[in-house]
Amino acid sequence: MAVPPWNARRKSYSPADRRAPAVSGAPRPLRPKRYCWGGCAGESNPGAILSGQRSGTPQQRRLHCLRVLPSPTLPTPVRRAGSLGTATATLWIKNDGLAHPTYGGNKVRKVVRILDEVRARGTRRILTFGAAGSHHVLTTALFGRAAGLSVAAVVLPQPASLHAEQTLRAAIAQGLETFPARSRRELPIAIARAMRFNDAVVAPGGSTATGTSSYVDAVGELALQIAAGDLPAPDVIVVPFGSGGTAAGILAGVLRHALPSRVVAVSVTHNPLGRAQILAMAALAARKAGVRASPSSLWRRLVVDARRVGAGYGHATPASREAQSIAEGELELVLDTTYTAKAFAGALEIVHRASAAGAQHVLYWHTLSAAPLEPLLERAPELAPELQALFRQG
Repeated sequence: MAVPPWNARRKSYSPADRRAPAVSGAPRPLRPKRYCWGGCAGESNPGAILSGQRSGTPQQRRLHCLRVLPSPTLPTPVRRAGSLGTATATLWIKNDGLAHPTYGGNKVRKVVRILDEVRARGTRRILTFGAAGSHHVLTTALFGRAAGLSVAAVVLPQPASLHAEQTLRAAIAQGLETFPARSRRELPIAIARAMRFNDAVVAPGGSTATGTSSYVDAVGELALQIAAGDLPAPDVIVVPFGSGGTAAGILAGVLRHALPSRVVAVSVTHNPLGRAQILAMAALAARKAGVRASPSSLWRRLVVDARRVGAGYGHATPASREAQSIAEGELELVLDTTYTAKAFAGALEIVHRASAAGAQHVLYWHTLSAAPLEPLLERAPELAPELQALFRQG
């Protein structure tokens, strides 16, 4: 997929204007590149993508994909962090960072489900939302392109970091059409500019009913691993809480699959309605899974840890920096400052505070992609000033 030039009038990398930028020495437009994940809209025989056979109508063959994205790698592994346990608690890790070899993380389970739904409706374009360095936006751009869909996103400011800027550049390299909003007050204007007829609008973080339900099934995957003896049934499951869909799906899942676990959702942004938000999504996911979950049963199983937000979304705290150092040094596990470092810090505290009377098995559910970003940054453009301005210093 060619990376279209920055369209200053529309304030986006817009496919509507594919002329080279009017800048001396500007690079030529790139050759189109298509991806296919498990068979795309232009290929009637997905197996032919791997074998090189030609099939389908001439129009389908023109859309034949040049690169294949494999299916997600499930189940994701679990392991014991033995060096970080105590006499009264064990720490376990379920690594959804390994959910896909090209780009993993918790958004993969959600986006795969959402794309199936979008394609079934015959929609050709997705519009979603997120912070400028959103993992969800990159995942949607990557897998959406592979499914033969156009993807656009309204992106909002966040604290500057190399990882966040590279994530946005990688998304643009996959063909993402971006619409910056400099503040939440500008959000309605940016949405109006971005919206097209018959768009499939996807909530931030992929936290739709369908996306949330993917984590009900992920707990079923965990239950099979418990039954196989890979780990004991956890007393506590710790997960980051941003848009809430992952935590809500896990909460509904522990009831659906009869696990004894409490879910600790570690908040990464100031959200006074966070608990109600998770409970509402969990109740919807439980109903969709055919589970009769009373509000009180969901309430008793959920703990929202709002003490680790610090200065706000994307800002590191002393505890999260320490957690990053421990995870990398002891486990060779890379954390990000926005989500996983704060959640892992919460898991470490639970382990260290466990009493002898209540020995616990603590499961930290890792959500950051373990795949390197460099391959996705191939031919990625430098950020236009309007996008660079979204990354705030300090």
